Amino acid sequence: MRRRWLRAVAVVTATALLLASSCSWRLGSPIPEGVPPPPGDAVPAVNINVKKGRPAAQLHDWAAERAPKLNIPVTALEAYGYAARVAEVVNPNCRLSWTTLAGIGMVESHHGTYRGSTIAPNGDVDPPIRGVVLDGTNGNLRIPDTDKGALDGDATMDRAMGPMQFIPETWRLYGVDANNDGVADPDNIDDAALSAAGYLCFRGKDLATARGWMEALRAYNFSDQYARTVRDWATAYAAGRSL
Repeated sequence: MRRRWLRAVAVVTATALLLASSCSWRLGSPIPEGVPPPPGDAVPAVNINVKKGRPAAQLHDWAAERAPKLNIPVTALEAYGYAARVAEVVNPNCRLSWTTLAGIGMVESHHGTYRGSTIAPNGDVDPPIRGVVLDGTNGNLRIPDTDKGALDGDATMDRAMGPMQFIPETWRLYGVDANNDGVADPDNIDDAALSAAGYLCFRGKDLATARGWMEALRAYNFSDQYARTVRDWATAYAAGRSL
């Protein structure tokens, strides 16, 4: 797990490919109030070295108790909690909360349910969720195809993929297998949540600081409004409710 988590640390190129939209926030700009959002309820300790079965299922009771009030599918909440717990164990200096992951998951795909998609017991999201074509219009970056359509289904331009909306090049660098099926799949909520955790920690370093949290969210989506929206959802989840 540690090797998978840290494999992208040496990667310093292709930064432009990691961005999916325009940005209004820069270093030195005022950081929004309420950043970082509260961490929410503590996630119970889990065994992150489980070799068989779906590790996130260890958090079923924890997630099932909270999911109805949060309006988050139980499987998705398990995935967010597990990813945050792995981050805490493997990279304790990151201090990433499950509420931040849940906020991102809500904004990106309504927790894997966008346009009628559903989450299977193993975490697979079906039908797969794909973002807009990143052709440079409507404020998006122009990102020519990087995967020959193998992942996102578009052989001309890139599209964001899955419940956490990774673009293909970002997934190539950070994607990991979190549900022990042997495949790192952007359309699996477990894989996507843990990969997002690794990416956020790598980019933000310490997400318990305002600057670190904004750096991480800025890398995930180059938009100040995006960060504010994730903050608002994460803050609501920390209070035990949905917006």
